[in-house]
Amino acid sequence: MIKGDDGEDATVLPFRPNRAQRRFLGRLWHRNLILKARQLGFTTLVAILWLDHALFNANQRCGIIAQDREAAETIFRDKVKFAYENLPDEIRERFPVARDSAIELLFAHNNSSVRVATSMRSGTIHRLHVSEFGKICAKYPDKAKEVVTGSIPAVPTNGVLVIESTAEGNEGQFFDMVNLAQEKHAGHQPLTPKDYRFHFYAWWMEPKYRLDSSTVVINEKEHKYFDKIEAAMGCRIDPDQRAWYIATKRADFAGAEENMWQEYPSTPAEAFQVSTEGNYYADDMLEVRRRGGITRVPVLDLPVNTFWDIGNHDGCAIWFHQELRGEDRFIGYYEEHYKDLRHYASELQRRGHLYGTHYLPHDAEHKRLGDYNRSVKEMLQALLPGHRFIVVPRITELINGIQQARKHLKGAFFDEEGAKQGISRLENYRKKYSRSESRYVDEPDKSNGCSEGADAYRQYAQAKELGLIGRAAGDRYIEAPPPDWRT
Repeated sequence: MIKGDDGEDATVLPFRPNRAQRRFLGRLWHRNLILKARQLGFTTLVAILWLDHALFNANQRCGIIAQDREAAETIFRDKVKFAYENLPDEIRERFPVARDSAIELLFAHNNSSVRVATSMRSGTIHRLHVSEFGKICAKYPDKAKEVVTGSIPAVPTNGVLVIESTAEGNEGQFFDMVNLAQEKHAGHQPLTPKDYRFHFYAWWMEPKYRLDSSTVVINEKEHKYFDKIEAAMGCRIDPDQRAWYIATKRADFAGAEENMWQEYPSTPAEAFQVSTEGNYYADDMLEVRRRGGITRVPVLDLPVNTFWDIGNHDGCAIWFHQELRGEDRFIGYYEEHYKDLRHYASELQRRGHLYGTHYLPHDAEHKRLGDYNRSVKEMLQALLPGHRFIVVPRITELINGIQQARKHLKGAFFDEEGAKQGISRLENYRKKYSRSESRYVDEPDKSNGCSEGADAYRQYAQAKELGLIGRAAGDRYIEAPPPDWRT
């Protein structure tokens, strides 16, 4: 017996797997990675599977990891304990509880248990479920690391591991794991017990997601979207399903399609098109994609400018830029860690561009006693004689620089291959999440490795705003208007 999966019906009913749950049971593997739409009931299913396994197998440890303590207690109370307490009396009498806490049931007859917590590390975990791992990666990167390094290795080869989540931006551990599992799935590669089987469950797979189509007006553009999904996924999305999707987008998300992509994806790729809440440039980069600003950008016979961010200890990021009649074109991006300036100077020389100006962050003029009392600018000038360097003045407030970056994203173009990593850095540059306040605070989160790339791009925006790019380039190269390269 279990409550309704969607949370709308509190009636106590016998548990019967829905369509997505039945499909998952038929494809269950040793390690499973589920990318899904909301409210498909996978946590409920796994809670019942783990409870059943613990009841009928001795000395088994079954665990569920939730994103925070409140979620853990809710899962335990409403899914694990509720299911046990609604078993027939004769079964509960035969399988009594030795310990019943707020997060664990330990059974007296066989020493098996079901526990829900935010982390599990000690001992062997024969059955482990990680709920909403994407959210854990986005909001609690240190906790995600603990799950990967501590909890997952605790599952033996003959155990069962289920990781499920909606998408939370196109970076992080969950994103990387999904990509690897998808590659194996697409390549029809045989799986070892250590490999993850990829499972995807779109919103259109759930029969209950439908409304009377006569009550919702769907325009031509929206129908074209559904037609495209049908062609890509080999499915049929009927009028009532289309009506539900459009009504949900309009009513629940104020028409924001990026929220639908995250919470109710139609394809695996679409799930990761949206950046996480709290990202500085989420909406701006979405608009760049919509207008075709991420495309193939040819390298022209023009000077190449570079924009740098140089970390104090490890990371350095460089954007490669060309300007043609006021159009800013980013042809490449380079990032490395734990290298000295000689490495980056060699990389610039290796690329073989005709360089215009190198734009450095404000602290590049600071003298460093450990480097013969020379600044970064002076050291680079020695490594790259004849090159022009300009230090971009410091701004008093970071938010001002971010606003300038947003302004100049509106007209920028990025090469989809050469600047691929830099694009990802911009899309995933986010605010720090405060656990104590349960919200994002207006301070960059440097833990996901995106700050150097985003700061290097900000040097471009600040230089552009101050008019340094055109002035520094001297006499501009002028040529006859070429054909439109975007067509």
